[in-house]
Amino acid sequence: MEPLVAEIERAFAEVEQQLQDPAVFDDRQLQVELGRRHRRLQDAHALAVRWRAAHEQIADATEMLEGERDPDTRAYLQAELESARAAIEPLEEQIRLAMLERDPADDKNVIVEIRQGAGGDEAALFAGELVTMLTRYADRRGFRHAVLNSSPSEGGGVKDVTVEIVGDGAYSAFKWESGVHRVQRVPATEQQGRIHTSTATVAVLPEAEDVEVHIDPKDIDIDTIRGSGPGGQSVNTTDSAVRVTHKPTGMMVTCQDERSQLQNKDRAMRILRARLYDLERERRAQELSDARKSQIGSGARSEKIRTYNYPQSRVTDHRIKFTSHNLSGILLGELDELTDALTAEDNRRRLEATTAGSVA
Repeated sequence: MEPLVAEIERAFAEVEQQLQDPAVFDDRQLQVELGRRHRRLQDAHALAVRWRAAHEQIADATEMLEGERDPDTRAYLQAELESARAAIEPLEEQIRLAMLERDPADDKNVIVEIRQGAGGDEAALFAGELVTMLTRYADRRGFRHAVLNSSPSEGGGVKDVTVEIVGDGAYSAFKWESGVHRVQRVPATEQQGRIHTSTATVAVLPEAEDVEVHIDPKDIDIDTIRGSGPGGQSVNTTDSAVRVTHKPTGMMVTCQDERSQLQNKDRAMRILRARLYDLERERRAQELSDARKSQIGSGARSEKIRTYNYPQSRVTDHRIKFTSHNLSGILLGELDELTDALTAEDNRRRLEATTAGSVA
């Protein structure tokens, strides 16, 4: 543990020194990166300070015990010694957890795509409820959110919705929502009280910057089309909807919610950039397949991650076999219980898989 603590102290001092460099103020990107690293190391450094203090307490109490003859004083020093020793082990585990290698995307904003799955109108209604759940969770976390594109269904739900969520650490909070969400309930139109099963898919994409994903203008086709709502109803009176096609991958993004072609094009390019960034992340993850075995789930859209059972007011996350009976609260964005459980299990698995003494 001593080498890890020493490295934390060195890295923290180095970042603090860099943040005081006047040249950093002229480089906005570097300033943001150093600020994020400083915030992360700050927690680990505070733990390292406590670890040092505990060891100093042990050394002082041990030295004083050797020459102390008074029974009461010896009893006091012995209690101090035992208290310091008891604090060491949990401190060391907290330090290792604080220094686990993080996903580089964890601090990013996200683009969340929600689509109705199997189940017709009921699936579209459920997809709309997931939009409410996730945006209210964003509100609870203090994140900003905006709908980039939406396609309502005739039955009152949504066919698909794309939402941007902005805030430091947004991806780390929302990445657990990626996959297939399944609902079991009696639809309002069901006459015989039978329980139906419907699904909706959620894709959580870290938002990429221009410098991270370069898109060659020659690789895209941009078409202006007339937007449409349910039943073919025109969304606006001008041909402002934009469809961007990425020729190398065949990816197609359509945005129609804004009245300006420029705004719709900007949104479509941001969604496309996020999808391409996610595609590259998946490719790299496949190359590190052994490491992925220690992670929770794959994040793939085809992976069933959670079931919402209305008759039993139960929500089950299948990745960690976690069950909550707070269905109504979860659908209103109270996801902290799930997020905390998933994060804790992911940390536990990665801590087992990593070697002690490594610093991210």
